[in-house]
Amino acid sequence: METVAPAVDLVLGASACCLACVFTNPLEVVKTRLQLQGELQARGTYPRPYRGFLASVAAVVRADGLCGLQKGLAAGLLYQGLMNGVRFYCYSLAGQAGLTQQPGGTVVAGAVAGALGAFVGSPAYLVKTQLQAQTVAAMAVGHQHHHQSVLGALETIWRQQGLAGLWRGVGGAVPRVMVGSAAQLATFASAKAWVQKQQWLPEDSWLVALAGGMISSVAVAVVMTPFDVVSTRLYNQPVDGTGRGQLYGGLADCLVKIWRQEGPLALYKGLGPAYLRLGPHTILSMLFWDELRKLAARSQHQGT
Repeated sequence: METVAPAVDLVLGASACCLACVFTNPLEVVKTRLQLQGELQARGTYPRPYRGFLASVAAVVRADGLCGLQKGLAAGLLYQGLMNGVRFYCYSLAGQAGLTQQPGGTVVAGAVAGALGAFVGSPAYLVKTQLQAQTVAAMAVGHQHHHQSVLGALETIWRQQGLAGLWRGVGGAVPRVMVGSAAQLATFASAKAWVQKQQWLPEDSWLVALAGGMISSVAVAVVMTPFDVVSTRLYNQPVDGTGRGQLYGGLADCLVKIWRQEGPLALYKGLGPAYLRLGPHTILSMLFWDELRKLAARSQHQGT
């Protein structure tokens, strides 16, 4: 893989994932609604305004208009920039130190980089989730927070819950991104190397990165969805006067309650939109990142 400075990787990683976010945010809106639908209720005992991917897209458009498919986009872009900037920067540092060349190094480096990125980006993801859940009463699922904007949401949370309130739910976000980041970065690097070894495609072709991203997206969707459901629930739950969640006490409590009250399959709620979102997002972000790294590496080489 081309070598660029960690600071360059920070900019390239953040830019690539923000570009991907613009295209995949509508899928994130649908996924959030499906994951909140029937919260802590047994299957068949609650109304289902969202049924499947295409029907859910239509439901969002009917309730919120076409613009509703881009709800939370500003918060999503902020999250992608913060989280992935830190994630790619840390992963690049690990690569420079030779850690990714060690057995299991890509998995460990990806997980640690993802955890740090998730922590930094957590306030933005909190607001994004709450904004995407908001809709008209007839189509509402989960708690409705009634924010008017990203800045307004951050101000409200800060004023009512203090600084700690901005990081409420981070306990679910860190393992979510850790497993997703480890799967993405590890499988992308190995898949890209395998495709290059097969010599099916020109070594410098963007199709090599595309093939690596396609393989990576499958792994990410499988391991990440249960943590994604938990993270969505923790971020969107109502809080009491002290800022404590009224439904869940944390990651383990949320997992147990979902399993017991909704059944184990509930941990894969929204899997279809999750994969349709994770697939293109992984493919686009890794493809953009890889191509931008090539350009940066060539520029560095020409400048020396």
